[in-house]
Amino acid sequence: MDQTSQQIIDILKRTQRILIMPSAPADGDSLGPALALYHVLKKLGKEVTVVSCEPVPDAFQFLPTTSVIHEDFSPGNDFIVTIDTSKAKLSTIKTRLEQNKVNIIITPKTGQFSAREVSFSHGEAKYDIIITVDTGDLSQLGRFYEDNTGLFTQIPVINIDHHASNSAFGRINLIDIMASATTEMLIPLIEELEKQTGKKLFDEDIATLLLAGIITDTGSFQNANTTPRSFAAAAHLVRYGARQQEIIQHIFKTKRLSTLRLWGRILSNIKVDQKTHFVWATISHKDFADTESRYDETGGIIDELMTNAPGTEIVILLKERENGVISGSVRTTSDSIDASQLAGMFGGGGHVRAAGFKIVSGDLSTVEQLVVEKIKNFQRERLHLSGEESAAQQFGEQQIINSNTSKFEAVAESASILKTISAAEPSSTPEPAQSGPKKTIKKPALKKSTKKETSAQKARDAKTADVDHSTDVDRFTDTKPETDEVTFSDQLLRKAKKDDETTLEPDMIYKFEE
Repeated sequence: MDQTSQQIIDILKRTQRILIMPSAPADGDSLGPALALYHVLKKLGKEVTVVSCEPVPDAFQFLPTTSVIHEDFSPGNDFIVTIDTSKAKLSTIKTRLEQNKVNIIITPKTGQFSAREVSFSHGEAKYDIIITVDTGDLSQLGRFYEDNTGLFTQIPVINIDHHASNSAFGRINLIDIMASATTEMLIPLIEELEKQTGKKLFDEDIATLLLAGIITDTGSFQNANTTPRSFAAAAHLVRYGARQQEIIQHIFKTKRLSTLRLWGRILSNIKVDQKTHFVWATISHKDFADTESRYDETGGIIDELMTNAPGTEIVILLKERENGVISGSVRTTSDSIDASQLAGMFGGGGHVRAAGFKIVSGDLSTVEQLVVEKIKNFQRERLHLSGEESAAQQFGEQQIINSNTSKFEAVAESASILKTISAAEPSSTPEPAQSGPKKTIKKPALKKSTKKETSAQKARDAKTADVDHSTDVDRFTDTKPETDEVTFSDQLLRKAKKDDETTLEPDMIYKFEE
């Protein structure tokens, strides 16, 4: 047991009133360790409060005792006005509200009060210690930190986290950047508490909460942060009774209809820049309203689908949130590009492969332009690319824009990325390999424009030529017919177009099982 962990154990044993705060946005590796510590400390007879500045997403409502999480709290730190009555006796005290002010009216029986007899202080704090989990910076606590900044200097903070960008803001900082999840770090801590207190602390619920954090942050052991230690920790928790299949079913195999609609909207808005190996998408307030979805339903889309685009090195998803904030999720597909460094360009942080940031702005389009340009410049410098491109190749679906002539314009049909969502049970036996020649498809050639271009059209063409020809993957044109192999994605798109009658019932939860 290292010295920092022992310090934390000593503090937990001698303190009674404990406040636990998971980071936002709430996920398996913020809610999991918060609730696990709640159960452990309750077994030790402590007074424990868990508060989250964001509601628990539907996908994590299955976790044991999420009902104990409060969305608001009172720090119990009263502001006290003290009056010395040794020189003048007190008769009455009244208060009067005037706009944004409170007047406290003190009437003496005899004599007169002056400013020298009045002093101010703060009451006793409601908590002995604050524990933050999976929190890289105090700003991730949202309004709880913004409204109570003084609380975090008055009360000792224990900071338990695994992010490399953690700012070590706590009085005690337990940070392990080699851990795949914060919950992984709690296993030896809880086991040591068991030894030193002589009480059995681990049970099936605590093991399930800790395993949920590991499975969430490793993408069910698919992400690059998965290590032998991750597998060993997971196996250890399963021996304690962790319900692994319950976690997989709720987090990865259950999606609401509104979630599927939102994912379809995101996929149809994907933009790519082949030259810089960059993929991005945006989600606006209108997208959430049109699909009748919530902000927490974006979880998983960037990891499960967007990072699968071939040749991609950087993926960014920009989400418009309430109160004039735009959040960004960053993913990279190689350790040679540090996602936390990219997020750091916009005041964020995270891990090597996964990071995030927030920008205070009500203009999603402007933020998109800013972020995209910075990422492209980063990639141009890293890949030693020239600023000019003769064509923007778009993952097999290309748009060629000729800035030297205004006689031709690209005309193409929009390809629906997700017009109809259809789920099919996979076959348990592989299909036999096909022999013979591969199927090919013809793509339309460019058509010569017969209309006279307006000055506005020319301006738009010139503007498009000035940027790095980043375009939607929904459009493609080619200068000459060519043949491509029919891919599995092509077949899915064709099926989606044909199955127009396929509908999903509203207010239903669809489960995808293998």
